[in-house]
Amino acid sequence: MKHGWWKDWRLDPPGGHRKVLLHSCCAPCCGPILEALAGEGFELCVFFYNPNIHPRLEYELRKKENWRFAEKLGIPCVDGDYEVALWMERTRGLEWEPERGQRCTVCFDLRMERTADFALAMGYPVFATSLGISRWKDIDQVNASGLRAAASRPGVQFWPFNWRKKGGSQRMIELAKEERFYQQEYCGCVYSLRDTNRWRRERGRPKIQWGLRYYGVPNEPVPEKLPQENPKGE
Repeated sequence: MKHGWWKDWRLDPPGGHRKVLLHSCCAPCCGPILEALAGEGFELCVFFYNPNIHPRLEYELRKKENWRFAEKLGIPCVDGDYEVALWMERTRGLEWEPERGQRCTVCFDLRMERTADFALAMGYPVFATSLGISRWKDIDQVNASGLRAAASRPGVQFWPFNWRKKGGSQRMIELAKEERFYQQEYCGCVYSLRDTNRWRRERGRPKIQWGLRYYGVPNEPVPEKLPQENPKGE
């Protein structure tokens, strides 16, 4: 662990609570947040609820990497179940929405609702998510979903912290290389996979293959990602 890099973060959760349930989307995004919160003595639990991830192999790869790092820090993890049918039902009719469009809002809403429900059931007064640390996500869109979930569930609060600022984004890449985390090459859902593979095909690039790329491990250059960087939250 690289101690103290988060010194410029003001880690002050709603209500001053020190017990936090952290929804995780993947190890690279979750890693620096866990490192900082554990380093400051927070009581933590990782909640991996991501029924959007397709296929199941990719889901298990991302979960395994998350478990590996959390266990290294002595932090418990919970698999929130792979409810693909529910996710497909909630996103029906939104198959051709662009990244950061309405489908993503519905996806974030579902994941934050389940996280809030688990936080309430297990006595966590505050929940947060690692989704917003990624520059490929709209941090306002992510936080709005968390705040909506909390608003309809008295007894739990969402922590809309900007994890990417003041060294968070930089540490995310550093830690991913140090830990040699699995390097996913698309957002996660079946529609993201479809669009990314189409983008690659149009440029003469091979389709995505799962389980091959890891940060810090020499390989061929990773192709550019499909979406443009999102400036919000920087």
